[in-house]
Amino acid sequence: MIIHPIASSPTPRWFHRHPIRLAVAVSALVAALATLASAPALADARKETLLVVIESGPNSLDIHGVGTNRPAYGTSWNVYDRLMTYGVKKLANGTEMYDYKTLKPELATKWEIAKDGKSVTFHLRRDAKFHDGTPVTAADVKWSFDRAVTVGGFPTFQMKAGSLEKPEQFVVVDPYTLRIDFLRADKLTLPDLAVPVAAIYNSTLAKKHATPDDPWAMAWLKNNEAGGGAYQVASWRPGSEMVYTRFEGWKSGPKPKLKRVVVREVPSSASQQALIERGDVDVAFDLSPKTVVDLKGKPRVKLIGTPIENAMWYVGMNVTKPPFNNVKVRQAVAYVLPYQKIFDAAVYGQGIPLYGGAKNTDWPRPTPYKTDLAKAKKLMAEAGFEKGFATTLSFDQGLSFIGEPVALLTQEALAQIGITTTINKIPGANWRAALLKKDMPLMVNTFGGWLNYPEYFFYWTYHGQNAVFNSMSYQNPKLDKLVDAARFETNPAKYKKDVEGFIKLAYDEVPRVPLFQPLVSVAMQPNVVGYRYWFHRQLDLRSLAKR
Repeated sequence: MIIHPIASSPTPRWFHRHPIRLAVAVSALVAALATLASAPALADARKETLLVVIESGPNSLDIHGVGTNRPAYGTSWNVYDRLMTYGVKKLANGTEMYDYKTLKPELATKWEIAKDGKSVTFHLRRDAKFHDGTPVTAADVKWSFDRAVTVGGFPTFQMKAGSLEKPEQFVVVDPYTLRIDFLRADKLTLPDLAVPVAAIYNSTLAKKHATPDDPWAMAWLKNNEAGGGAYQVASWRPGSEMVYTRFEGWKSGPKPKLKRVVVREVPSSASQQALIERGDVDVAFDLSPKTVVDLKGKPRVKLIGTPIENAMWYVGMNVTKPPFNNVKVRQAVAYVLPYQKIFDAAVYGQGIPLYGGAKNTDWPRPTPYKTDLAKAKKLMAEAGFEKGFATTLSFDQGLSFIGEPVALLTQEALAQIGITTTINKIPGANWRAALLKKDMPLMVNTFGGWLNYPEYFFYWTYHGQNAVFNSMSYQNPKLDKLVDAARFETNPAKYKKDVEGFIKLAYDEVPRVPLFQPLVSVAMQPNVVGYRYWFHRQLDLRSLAKR
């Protein structure tokens, strides 16, 4: 079953693999999985066990940690609870995804907005426990939120996106009641409590491992979990494997069908394909577009692909690194990129183009840029760089199946206007930390905003006031003002004007060049059911089952 369109393209040279090496790698992995499957606990309950392969896994168990990568969002989602979660909706093609317009109880049984609109009160489940049996209380919720708004970096900025900024906002009313005082009216406050960062930690356990130099137990929680979610971490070998087991005491939702989930890292797309085709694994997640094309029509494989909301792949230029501080240089890059070649070679036509000026009023929307070598050369000359310059082009090796072909084609195109690039492949486990340093002059990257609003995307990626993922170090007070206004605007006409304003500024000054809106694709055995697409682009193990 193919849910998204598949385009055929010739295999680029960077996707070719040595057949002997591939056979050895696949054989070794199959042997390892067979060993796992022969263990008594798995053999006795094969229907309640799921084997998953992914390209790159988590680098931390703590979503509040510095440099925590995207795969770790999935760990947090399954191991920790939040006060609330999103509803689920069925799409026209029969698949399911989250519904960002609907909020439902999770750890909280209910909530009430104060009559004056200045606070919200949450009532917690009285039977909820953490994995070690400790009861979950409002004090744990407060400690968790205090931590999120205090540690800095991504978690603090994420909470701030919903106007959750100060520990004083989180008030313990009684052991099972917590009040959150609003700083301002913000439509994102409640939705922001349903994202992975708003995880509830076992504060009693965490405090045992805190020190004067590490009051939030950051070091311990990087390698240990203190959750109360549907699954607990049974074992973790970074760079290799994560094993989850069902928490039998979970009360915040329907009991998951799967008792055990083994997630193995398989960096080779070809190996992933071989494993899913042969039935050696149940799920291959976040597949490369080439793998999806190759799996099309296979009788024993079920494929689902979903466009990632509020997301794009792009080529970014750090405006603090000359000569990318020159807008004409950035525009020259935007005009020389081979958009269609990139779209065909990197994602095999799977996705939504974001170039060429297509008339689309949604977000993400196409830029007016299209490949025009003459215009690119003219802009380089006007900028004073007719002879070009040398720079470094970086990408995340953990997403090499898309990042590498984009980088190679970008390198080839830039050479036409005199820009010589050295490609820098950064390991997936290190990419987030490298990104946050904001010192890469040129990069290929992807970003997706959890909350499906254009101003949320721009708040994270273009806002000049220390936006965490403003990796281009772009600053424009006029754009900041429009983004801030849109965040809190209630008048539809004014809101639309603000949105149009900041999109135009971003595309005119082009610190990042949008390429395409991607899909997240998953291959499953026919007996695997319950897959749901989520905004964090990770597997929700709680809904999965095997017939």
